[in-house]
Amino acid sequence: MSWRPNSNQRVVLTAYHASNKAAATGSNAQVSPRSRKTGHYTMNHGNSALDKVSFNRSGSQDSLDELSLDDYWTEVENIKKSSENTEEEQHVVVKEPDEGELEEEWLKEAGLSNLFGESTADSQDSMVFLSTLTKTQSAAVQKRIDTVTQTLRKKNKPHQIPDVRDVFKEPASSKDKVEDLNGFGSTEKGEAASEELHEKADGILGENTEGAVNVDIPVPETDINLEISFAEQASNLREFTAVRNEKEDDSLLPNYRLPQDKTGITKIGDLAPQDMKKVTSLALIELTALYDVLGTELKLQRAAKVKVKESGVFQVPLSVLLEQDQRKVPGTKVPLIFQNLIDQIEKGGLETEGVLRIPGVASRIKSLCMELEGKFNEGTFNWDTVKQHDAASLLKYFIRELPLPLLTVEYMKAFHSVQYLPSKKHRLQALNLLVILLPDVHRDTLKALLEFLQRVVDHREQNKMTLKNVAMIMAPNLFSLNTSPFKALDQEAVTSAARTASVMLFMIKYQKLLWTIPKFLVAQVRQQNQKKTSKERAMKRLLKRMAYDREKSEKSEKHADNDMSPGFIRVQAPQFSKVSMAVQLTEDLKAGDILARFLNQESGTSRNLRKEEVSLYEIGGNIGERCLEDTTYMKDLSLLNPNAEWVIKPKPKE
Repeated sequence: MSWRPNSNQRVVLTAYHASNKAAATGSNAQVSPRSRKTGHYTMNHGNSALDKVSFNRSGSQDSLDELSLDDYWTEVENIKKSSENTEEEQHVVVKEPDEGELEEEWLKEAGLSNLFGESTADSQDSMVFLSTLTKTQSAAVQKRIDTVTQTLRKKNKPHQIPDVRDVFKEPASSKDKVEDLNGFGSTEKGEAASEELHEKADGILGENTEGAVNVDIPVPETDINLEISFAEQASNLREFTAVRNEKEDDSLLPNYRLPQDKTGITKIGDLAPQDMKKVTSLALIELTALYDVLGTELKLQRAAKVKVKESGVFQVPLSVLLEQDQRKVPGTKVPLIFQNLIDQIEKGGLETEGVLRIPGVASRIKSLCMELEGKFNEGTFNWDTVKQHDAASLLKYFIRELPLPLLTVEYMKAFHSVQYLPSKKHRLQALNLLVILLPDVHRDTLKALLEFLQRVVDHREQNKMTLKNVAMIMAPNLFSLNTSPFKALDQEAVTSAARTASVMLFMIKYQKLLWTIPKFLVAQVRQQNQKKTSKERAMKRLLKRMAYDREKSEKSEKHADNDMSPGFIRVQAPQFSKVSMAVQLTEDLKAGDILARFLNQESGTSRNLRKEEVSLYEIGGNIGERCLEDTTYMKDLSLLNPNAEWVIKPKPKE
């Protein structure tokens, strides 16, 4: 079902509805209990009773079995029953954007708002930023600037409007420069052909498994290319199908894997905040460019006014919950109520059959909600009274009743639209970028949820909950309930249910990939940092370093020769030792080897550090700060960032 509202719906689709009346059409339309309750981001403003829809395999656009769809509709019914007596209202007002407002908001989110307004003349940072973009990224920015320019001219706003040709003015050799962006060549024809063959193989798998018995079938393994812009890959693969393959079977998903990268894979959380902010801006531009190339519309949404609870545990924004919890447990990243509910489910054993499928007793759930509201934050709630299925129901209730959704108002529609992208690889790439764009608390909470769901799937032999079952059950809790009041659209509702669950399935299966920052984005950040460093700042750092070296010359005299010799790096650990290590770079030296050497030297001290507690960091040069994985080849990385310092510090908390 489309996310676009029908003309008879009186609330604009962008977030949640706050109406207490269904937009009834026809004699069969009824007031949905869900519509009396706001704070739930749903698109159905008026729907009849949700009778289970018969499943037509030939008409469905995903080969998801009948049992899985039964799980979806059963979950929808359970959600209806659990919310029948809920009257509390929370209002999220969403403003219909004027012409050009979406593009202006997009430019702001991309960090390019200073291209318009009084600060236009002082936009050096933006010029540096723009100079590192790929061709498809530049085209995406140019398209939005064109729209805003036309809008401002219509409104006669007294802003200095840059000419797009000036914004993207490049030297004659710029084409070659763009193709060699970040030190990587453009996508070769051989890779494009391989990509095309892989997508054809996906289609063949889907066609050959119609009506197949649920057996273990070997699935292909393929590397996911993180070195070249996703949009550039899609642009070079010119013969992709613009519409999703209707016969695809999402139960046969390729085992995508990360290819070995000698300079190290970068995970979300590995970079310093200032660099992560640049990654976020680039990810938004890259996501938009990918959607542009694939011919899919991507629009941001914005809640104009939000009135929410600021205390309690349910129907409270994640940011508010986390702020409260961090006063009690400094450093926590996920709301404590969320962690406790997952712990309670796991305490009962994930081998329990139907651990997420079977709902708790509605009256008991309501009573537990009230008790948790009053006692959880005081620390007096007795978890022994919570049964496993009750905890599972409470977890799902917590997720769907968030006043600001887990996937956020801004990107909920974008997550939903992933299902319409033409290939599995495109969907995975889009989800990767969307996860990067989420606010920290939403991303961390989603990560905790997906890791838990994977643990449930790992026990599928005992709990009878396959990946598809779990995806079908969680989809209506994480996404909107796309059900229709019109009988004629029942099959469309089935298709929408299957597709939305497909997005959920992708997030569970490929979660490790989703928390990886693509190498091409990190390379663009390095380029920005390199270009932004002026000669004056470089001279200041040099003078400061010379003064520092003079002060330490006597103490570090025995290391002086090593410092000046090529092929060596100096590793410091100021929090643990006053002595630094001179390390010779060899072809096979890895970050983990340096840590092992340091820990061996420190083994006789009282600290007794463990390897899992510390990491080697790359600091300065063309990066702010980056936590290195143990398999990083140090010689390759030192060549990429010759001016970096190498420091051993405590590992960031998960």
